[in-house]
Amino acid sequence: MKTLNKIRKSKDGKALLGNFISLSLLQFIGYFSPLITFPYLARVIGVDGFGKLAFASSVVVYFDTFADFGFNYTAVRDIAKKRDDIQEVSRIFSIVMTAKFLLFLFSILIFAILIYSVPAFYENRLLFWISFMSIPGRILFPDWLFQAFEKMKYITIMNLVSKLLFISLIFVVIKNEDDYIYQPLLVLSGNLVSGIISIYFIRKMFKIKYTFPAIADVFKSIKEGKDMFISIFLPNLYTNFSVTLLGFYGGNFVTGIYSSGKKFIDMAEQVLGVLSRTFFPFLSRRIDKHDTYVKIGASISIFFGVVLFLGADLLVKIFYTDQFSDSSNIIRIMSVAPFFLFLMNTYGTNYLVIMKKEKILRNIIIYCSLGGFALAWFAVTNFSYIGVAITITTVWGVRGLLTWHYAMKIKKAQ
Repeated sequence: MKTLNKIRKSKDGKALLGNFISLSLLQFIGYFSPLITFPYLARVIGVDGFGKLAFASSVVVYFDTFADFGFNYTAVRDIAKKRDDIQEVSRIFSIVMTAKFLLFLFSILIFAILIYSVPAFYENRLLFWISFMSIPGRILFPDWLFQAFEKMKYITIMNLVSKLLFISLIFVVIKNEDDYIYQPLLVLSGNLVSGIISIYFIRKMFKIKYTFPAIADVFKSIKEGKDMFISIFLPNLYTNFSVTLLGFYGGNFVTGIYSSGKKFIDMAEQVLGVLSRTFFPFLSRRIDKHDTYVKIGASISIFFGVVLFLGADLLVKIFYTDQFSDSSNIIRIMSVAPFFLFLMNTYGTNYLVIMKKEKILRNIIIYCSLGGFALAWFAVTNFSYIGVAITITTVWGVRGLLTWHYAMKIKKAQ
């Protein structure tokens, strides 16, 4: 309570609370729609439908991460330090947006080769392409810029409109099992709406203008962001790869079981992500307040872990049908994951990155990801969806503890 009172009374603290509330509302809106639509979709499209959507998503996320290239962190850090200089902010904004679209154009070629050369992907090519085309909308929505200015309320307003539209259309458009393909189409539409509105806000309220940057500056920014990109991309070797592997070996049903259980872990992850994003620009200026962030993050992560473990059966009963009963096993196995995520965010992104020690974080992630990749082959092929849960939870644990260890060494040396 003393920590919270100190936060409320300071100017920076009020800004942090305001941004945390805004981002929390943003994520609540993002996850409020699934809480409404989960029971409906579970009944209409079934476990197989869930599995197909999860399979496509597990592949597309590689390309989404590639197009982002870590700018959602490096650009926030750089702009947070220069946000009073609108000309410099406009320059960084233009470079980042150009880089993201160039990376996306390159990814189209790779994605097309993949879809038309792998039979399992080609069979569901329409679903994969629709899922893939949601990436431009996410690029157009530069939430990282609002985050750098610590003006998250605008992100919330923009998303509220698109999410409400998305929720409404789910019940209108999806009427039977074959309509599962419309779900990513609605996501795509929502992303585009949010992106277009955000560009208007940026020009109107922040006076930031896009000017085509020098190509040399664009490639320089990509080069400088490679460590952060590696840190974000490599975990896909065990997270999304595990789901992709499950789709190949287990089929849509078991993929749906895993995906439906993992949804609740994702909710906890999003809340911790909100906390991380809220503090990131602030800690970029005031790293001396890191201990305050640690206390808050630890409390929230432990709370989620207890709720998920004890309430697994009840959550599945409320939001799904009897077909999904085994999803509770996923929730219980991964209930410790929020604490590991807390360690990864608090001592990785919000300490090592801020201290410009990305190489340490990169090396931790490289070794953990390669180990997770090997573990995934064994665990998924032998233990199906339980193997996926074990793989991800184990690697997050090792990665979180290593990140904490090296961050503490740096802290003590300061």
